[in-house]
Amino acid sequence: MKKIFITGIGTEVGKTIASAIVVEALQADYFKPIQAGDLEFSDTDKVKRLVSNPKSHFHNNSYALHTPMSPHAAAEIDEITINIDKIILPETDNNLVIEGAGGLLVPLNNTETIVDIIKSEYKVIVVSRHYLGSINHTLMTLEILKNKGYNPAIIFNGEEHKTTEDIIKKMTGIQVIGRINNEPYFDKVVVKEYAELFKDTLESF
Repeated sequence: MKKIFITGIGTEVGKTIASAIVVEALQADYFKPIQAGDLEFSDTDKVKRLVSNPKSHFHNNSYALHTPMSPHAAAEIDEITINIDKIILPETDNNLVIEGAGGLLVPLNNTETIVDIIKSEYKVIVVSRHYLGSINHTLMTLEILKNKGYNPAIIFNGEEHKTTEDIIKKMTGIQVIGRINNEPYFDKVVVKEYAELFKDTLESF
């Protein structure tokens, strides 16, 4: 069974929507190891609300922090320290989608970042959204992953920006899963439509 880790080039680039689409496409389980803030309507709640298949199961966070900040800072406010040895994958016989927090180098504690919880056997998908500086952030994210031995794929999210996407593809040879457009809204129907578009590529990834 596949374990797919979904990361982004930064915050607010669309990781949760992308996660919902991948979950729906593979009828996978979903796990968000660290949730910082928004506990009343967490990313797990959001994905669950967008997924319509009956097979997916939504697992509890390893850490549910109260403040919407970098995990290391949110943990400090909650007077705890994140220990990555306590981030244990849920037991499942299903495919599993794991959503990160922010980008790869978001600190979890004084020595470790998000990239330290991505295990060697995981498939990694990077969500990239165009903004001034996003080429640099995307290339750095992909470079870090490749240097650590991963062969990541990418999902572009938001309005198409051809010159940005073309140079990223030319410089990295990255596999593109697909594009999520700027939709007026996302609901189960829209997510299912994207899931059907991405399904074949994800199944062979």
